[in-house]
Amino acid sequence: MENIIVQKYGGTSVGSVDKVKAVAKKIVNRKREGNHIIVIVSAMGNTTNNLIKKANQINSNPSSREMDMLLSTGEQISISLLAMAIETLKEKVVSLTGQQCGIITDCNHKKAKIEKIDNERIIRELKENKIVIVAGFQGVNRNMDITTLGRGGSDTTAVAIAAAVKAKKCEIYTDVDGVYTADPRFVPNAQLLDKISYDEMLELASLGAKVLHPRSVELARKFNIPLAVRSSFNDSKGTEIVEVNKVEKVLVRGISIDNEIVKIAVLEVPDKPGIAFKLFSTLAKNNIHVDMIIQNINRKSINDITFTVNNDDLKEALRIANEIASEIGAKSVIYDENVSKLSVVGTGIAGNSEVASTFFESLYDLKINIQMISTSEIKISCIIDKDGSLNAFQYLHDKFRLGNNIDTINEAI
Repeated sequence: MENIIVQKYGGTSVGSVDKVKAVAKKIVNRKREGNHIIVIVSAMGNTTNNLIKKANQINSNPSSREMDMLLSTGEQISISLLAMAIETLKEKVVSLTGQQCGIITDCNHKKAKIEKIDNERIIRELKENKIVIVAGFQGVNRNMDITTLGRGGSDTTAVAIAAAVKAKKCEIYTDVDGVYTADPRFVPNAQLLDKISYDEMLELASLGAKVLHPRSVELARKFNIPLAVRSSFNDSKGTEIVEVNKVEKVLVRGISIDNEIVKIAVLEVPDKPGIAFKLFSTLAKNNIHVDMIIQNINRKSINDITFTVNNDDLKEALRIANEIASEIGAKSVIYDENVSKLSVVGTGIAGNSEVASTFFESLYDLKINIQMISTSEIKISCIIDKDGSLNAFQYLHDKFRLGNNIDTINEAI
């Protein structure tokens, strides 16, 4: 089929009855332009957080399977209400759960990955001229158990379905006008970007920017899905995520901050081959993503291994780290939740020493101590105390002149 557009609306976009009605009008208008429309919807507002709170009031350590069963209901409320709103506008519509639209995942509850999508039901409904509303964030595994894709999973659902039906575009609608040089809630002069490359967007997303989930960007890049981030509340063009050769050669694209991380250290680890492998392979087997890693060499054939994980994984990561520390004869495991990851992102950063110089000089000016450093071709990240992170975030945005017209960014260095 031709002219298929996939749209995704986040929780804030459908956070009330009035907002649901407004989104319905937006969808119908797009369909009446001659498009086939598939819509992926998140749970309304704080529904997911409220469900988690209720679960913890009943069971402080509920099983992952039952949590997936519970949390999947949030999206099902959204899709049915949105379908009802579209019905009042005299358009044919059908709402589908993850299972009904053919999303098959692996067996990892709470952080499942999509293995395949059987698009037969979706295509059949589109051919009947229906708007198809799909519950984001969920699927089923081979045992027919409901699984969820983790926080931000609705973005991943949208891009995966866009790839499965060969959509001409995937549009992510949110509560901001697009992708900014920094979070406009904290940096009032942050600039809206017309375009950003897949790689730059992936780095910003993985470094704490909340606009898109990293896995959705990975999928869009892999299957070359045209991706756009737009506002649910106006008709602005938003930001296009494109191939790097279609983006102007701006050195620094944006600044991000991630306050949802924790630093864990295994102290006085025997300096023997295979210990780091044992620790990090065990974390990986338990679906815990490790970001930054540092190993400090000490005297007497011992060292400290320090790494960062997401706050949500702290309890399980500490359990694993303590078990392994006991097995290998390490002294202890400590952790620090009062940390943030501050990052600067842009194509070509690795080839320009002035970017690193400006970055670290800025932290020196603010008398902020750097605890960990990580670099790649297009980003520099460091771990600092959370207490000074917001000030550093704003200072760096000004230092690189990202609040100016995007064309003048390079003048900063």
